[in-house]
Amino acid sequence: MRVLSFVVCCALPLPEIVLAQAVERSIRPELRLNSEAVAPVKTVAVTSKIRPNARPVIIKKERAVTPAAILAATSDAGFKRWLSGFRSRAMSAGISPAVFERSFRGVQYLPKVIERDRNQSEFTKTIWEYLDSAASDTRIANGKAAMAEQMSKLEAIEAKYGVEKEVVTAVWGLESAYGEFRGETPIVSALATLSYDGRRGRFFESQLIAALKILQAGDTTPENMTGSWAGAMGHTQFIPTSYLDYAVDFTGDGRRDIWSDDPADALASTAAYLSRFGWVTGQPWGVEVKLPEGFDYGLASRKIKKAPSAWAALGVLGIDGTVVPNHGSGSILLPAGAKGVAFMVFKNFSVIERYNAADAYVIGVGHLSDRIRGSGPFKTEWPREDRALTFKERQQMQRLLSAAGFNTRGVDGKIGPNTVAAIRGFQKANGLIPDGYASLNLLNRLR
Repeated sequence: MRVLSFVVCCALPLPEIVLAQAVERSIRPELRLNSEAVAPVKTVAVTSKIRPNARPVIIKKERAVTPAAILAATSDAGFKRWLSGFRSRAMSAGISPAVFERSFRGVQYLPKVIERDRNQSEFTKTIWEYLDSAASDTRIANGKAAMAEQMSKLEAIEAKYGVEKEVVTAVWGLESAYGEFRGETPIVSALATLSYDGRRGRFFESQLIAALKILQAGDTTPENMTGSWAGAMGHTQFIPTSYLDYAVDFTGDGRRDIWSDDPADALASTAAYLSRFGWVTGQPWGVEVKLPEGFDYGLASRKIKKAPSAWAALGVLGIDGTVVPNHGSGSILLPAGAKGVAFMVFKNFSVIERYNAADAYVIGVGHLSDRIRGSGPFKTEWPREDRALTFKERQQMQRLLSAAGFNTRGVDGKIGPNTVAAIRGFQKANGLIPDGYASLNLLNRLR
């Protein structure tokens, strides 16, 4: 699970919901990679009923398709060779020949999937641009409507797993725009393409084996197993291995059907996943805070945890000027540096992070859930005069920092802990606020 590599399908109706504004597409960061924005599509008004729960899959008896026939339908010679070798590995992993042959009937090498995978590093958005979409008026209004439509199911899911209905709804909203955009890419073809020609072949091959196990269990059919270009599936975009480990049959029909128009199994699977990783019922993901004059920005680290009262003793208060309620130990997070919104984040931040490791995604889920619950926007302004650095600019910043004696321990274009530490070192040495934020102003200063 893991902004915007979601493959958009034609608009599908949200059951019994008249969408208040334009439907917004999924903005999930795909497989923990970088982000991209998508413009809203046309307004859709729908009033269709939820379909009854699907019954167990009945596979019609069909003429067997031989491996040779599968390969003959595939044009790419290298892909054919890989597929021939993969078949034996799939058999060794417990996949039956019949399931393999049915699953790979019509499989294709998908060049566009590789193109999307190759271009991920160039996708750049600031945190505020991402949140403008993640918690837009449209997504909030549609989230409230979707939650009302599914209220009885969401309340039952909350009672069983302890994950608040607003949080589950927010994940649903960011992953597939409340079921509107679940993806139409054939998962077997996508994962086979990435296994053969992707940057992380071993990872994607493990996902492909998992997808075949799902098909072998009868939870869905190869034709219905569609999703994003990178293999995420269903209303809340589970990757196959996460599906095998955490998906649940909430409807009791014998299948874990995250693809159905009825989102019950998908929403329950999301709650089960978050619960499994330690969700604390009633604890916020984080709260907006005010930092005092002279704040030691070295304390703004996820590794440093203090009780809200201890933070208050250092001058860190809630945005209303009072001590933050005791939700447990928290850390200070500055996603846009000293000039943007500051947060005190708690354990549930880390739990959402298990779904997707991008800070923007976690804040997006958390803030959208708060807005669906009725809270207002952030009080602090973002530094909107700034822009995100491109991949090449991030690489240049790393090279310049290392050349100046602040070693980033590699030039990969990723602003990780080593680069943040190098930025802080440079900032301290040059009398700047040491917030560790990789801004365009800092890059210009290094130049």
